[in-house]
Order: sequence, then C-alpha cells, then structure tokens
Amino acid sequence: MIDLKQCSLGIELGSTRIKAVLVGDTCKPVAQGDFTWENRLENGIWTYPLEEVWQGVQAAYAALAADVLAKCGQPLTTVGCIGVSAMMHGYLAFDAAGKLLVPFRTWRNTMTGAAAEELTAAFGFNIPQRWSIAHLYQAMLNREPHLPQLDFFTTLAGYVHWQLTGRKVLGEGDASGMFPINSATGGYDAAMLAKFNALADKQGCPVDLVKLLPAVLPAGEDAGMLTVEGAKRLDPTGTLQPGIPFCPPEGDAGTGMVATNSVAPRTGNVSAGTSIFAMVVLEKPLSRVYPEIDMVTTPDGAAVAMVHCNNCTSDLNAWVDLLAESAALCGADIDKGALFTLLFNESLHGAPDCGGITPVNYISGESVTHLDAGVPLLLRRPDSAFTLANFMRANIYSAFATLAMGLEILRKENVAVNTLLGHGGIFKTPGVAQRYLAAAAGAPVTCMETAGEGGSYGMALLAAYRLHRADGETLAAYLNRCVFADAQSTTLSPDPAEQSGFAAFLTQYQTALKAERAVVEY
Repeated sequence: MIDLKQCSLGIELGSTRIKAVLVGDTCKPVAQGDFTWENRLENGIWTYPLEEVWQGVQAAYAALAADVLAKCGQPLTTVGCIGVSAMMHGYLAFDAAGKLLVPFRTWRNTMTGAAAEELTAAFGFNIPQRWSIAHLYQAMLNREPHLPQLDFFTTLAGYVHWQLTGRKVLGEGDASGMFPINSATGGYDAAMLAKFNALADKQGCPVDLVKLLPAVLPAGEDAGMLTVEGAKRLDPTGTLQPGIPFCPPEGDAGTGMVATNSVAPRTGNVSAGTSIFAMVVLEKPLSRVYPEIDMVTTPDGAAVAMVHCNNCTSDLNAWVDLLAESAALCGADIDKGALFTLLFNESLHGAPDCGGITPVNYISGESVTHLDAGVPLLLRRPDSAFTLANFMRANIYSAFATLAMGLEILRKENVAVNTLLGHGGIFKTPGVAQRYLAAAAGAPVTCMETAGEGGSYGMALLAAYRLHRADGETLAAYLNRCVFADAQSTTLSPDPAEQSGFAAFLTQYQTALKAERAVVEY
C-alpha cells in the first residue's frame, strides 16, 4: 500500500508512445503504462487525429492504473499532483467554441519557411519552422480561411491540459517553443509581440497576439485542478476522482532537462527518440543569431541553446524491424528489445568509421541542414566493408550526425558544459549509444539509471516539485535534494579513435547529403 496523495503522475505524449508514470514521495517510479501510436502524413501534413490523442491517453492511463492495482493492491482513485507533457511546437488552432479549425500540424512539418525567415529578420531572434508562431504567420501569408475564426492556439500539451482542467496555460519551457520568452520577466517578449501584431496588420490579419496565446507559468505554480469532465475524459471508468492539482504543462524538451537534472547553467542534455535535441543552459547569450540554434528556456525560465534535429531513430527502428522479420523467417522468435540489445552490442565490433557505410536517416525534412523533405538513403561503395557490425554502427552514428553539426556551432561560441546527460530509449543498451554520442559531441556523456525513462518521468518530477517543494526552493535545488542526490550514473569520455572515426563518418555523411538533396528535389 502507498499513500496516493503523496504520489505524482506524469503523462507525456511522445512521437511514438504515450506514456504515464507514477512516482512516490521519494520520486522513484512506482508504476507505468503506455500506448503506441504514430504520426500520419495526410495531404502533405504530418499530423495526429485528436480522437487518437484521447484513445492513447486513456489507454496509457488505464495500463498505469492496472499496474498500480497489481503492484500496490489498491485502485488509483487520486494522486497528489498531475502533469502533462508532449511534443513541443506545432499548431493546434481553435475557435471560440473550442472546435479544431485545421488538422494538428506537428513539429515534424517543414512548411513554414517563408514565415520563419521573415519573423527571424523582424525579431532579430531565430524563429524555427516548427514553432507555433511560424505556423500562425505562414497561415496569414497563405491567406488561410480559418483565421477569422481563430480564438486560441496552443501546443499538444497545452491542449490536453486545457481539456482536463479548463485552464489555457503553458509552462515556460513549452511556451518558449510557441513564441520567444523574455527570461527576465518570465513572459512572452513584449517588443516582439508588438512587432508581430504590426506584421499581422500588414497582412490584413489584425490580431492581439497575447489574447490568442496560452498564459505562461513557471515550474511549481498552480495550474488548475482536474475537473469532473476532465476526470471522466482521463478515466472513463469513473475511478479517478476530480479535484487533483496540476502543475504547468511542459514540452518534451523541458521534461528531458528535468529527467536528467540539466536545469542549471553549464548543464546540458541530449534527448533521443523520433527527433533528437541537445539543450545547454547558458551562462551568457550567444554572440549572434544562428538559424540552426533555437533559443528556448528551462521550465523555470533560464535561457537555453537548443540544437533540434527532426530525424533520429525512425530509420534505425525501421532497419531493426526488417532484421526482426528476417529472424522470424528463419524461425527465430525474438523479443524486439532483446534484438536491439544484440544488434547494438554487435555494432561495437564495427570499424570506428563504419567501413564506408553511410545511411542518411531523413524520414522528414531537416532544418539544421536546410532540407524541406526527407528520403532515407543507404550509401556504400563497392569496396565498403558491408558487415552487420559496420551497418549497425553506421545507423547509430547517423542518429547523432546532424546533431553533431549543430553542436559544433556551440563549441565555436565557447559555450561551457560540464557534461552531457543522455536520455531516451537509444541509451537503454549500456555503453553503446552513450560512447558514440561522446565521440560525436566531443564531450563526456553521462547516463543515469533512469536514462530510458524518458519525458514522462521528467513530467512526474515536475508534478512532484509542485507538490513537495519547500518555500522558495528552486527547481535545480529540489532536483538535487530530492531526486538526484544518490542517483546512480555512468560517464564515458570520448575515445580518441572513435572521435577520429566519427569525424570521418561525418565527412561522408555531409557528402551524402548532396545525394539526399538531389533525391528530394527529384
């Protein structure tokens, strides 16, 4: 038996899984549940239907509740605090009646190039194509018919939170992927708001942007309570009771920082999944605007340099699926997780430069390398050493290749980071992806025992911070005191031979991008 009112629940809607994690008062995971889903390319737009959002949230929560009943012998009737996280950015637009005006446009779309370029020039601040404000302004440039009905737009986390609590709010980290945040005030940048309103006027689409955006809340603040309708939507069985406090909803970047204790200056983390991004908390501003670097914030408002790449593990996962089919054809019934472990460990026997094998892992467009669409390629020369070990190492390298290009910019800016914390499923096999990332980043990489827990765990920690923090206690201080004081971790420094091998691979990868561009344009 556990005291459910001392527990915190984190729900995260990731690109391929919706996951719910319950942590106890010591911030250790107690139970979990998940649901597998996938985005769709419909009419040229990467999207998820909202019906599937709720199907997945309910399924993940039901699995969590069943896990609590099995492990603790009690029904999940309440918890101390709930938090919702999801993929950042994108565009969910609603009218005054709460009706969705256009299909959800996710972070994966690269369809707002003109808007992002114009806003970046106007603001003197990089506005990536993924950001919500770029989607809104592109809709204005396109004269989209839904704009006169627009009453509110938000992110996926903001939408789910709104439906469960009735509150139109966002945490600072997620809000910083909608519109630039002023870290000094903790709100949207007032000067940029005024500039956007002026640009909208010129387009014949007058708006008061602040009235369309969700309100911004720092980590630890009261973000509402579970309503009667929200309780029914989350748990249709009626077991979960309304009235549970919520913390501010966050994006997956923010929850990744929390899950890896990377919210203080000179800390950084790499979150790897369908996309991959590195977050480094800055001590001072960058010297200029870089289109490859996003400027966002931690959940408590500190400035962060973010290298975000749209493509990471999707192509790697597809190859492992193919190898699983081959094994099944030979009569081998192997668990997918076990197959990943075998293949990752086999990659350690590959050549440091992958023997001349070069996958280009672009399923979708990639803003860091300025490609608006993606076509996965596998390139090799007739004399390449086409072994399973080299093939697997090359595919894992490719997951980090574009990130390495962005990190090189931060190195030239002399951005200091003590170590990078790796988290996400790619790090579940100990000592493989971790050492390759160290070679790619040219920096030590640390993985904690919770490296595979992901953002839902980070969201549960943000809910715990809302529930248990001491008066005036900062997020960084709370994480150090209550969560990570005794955390088990391993740190791997770059191996010189692997650094040299990855550099050779990256040169091949950058050359292969010329073929990628030609195929995309063809």
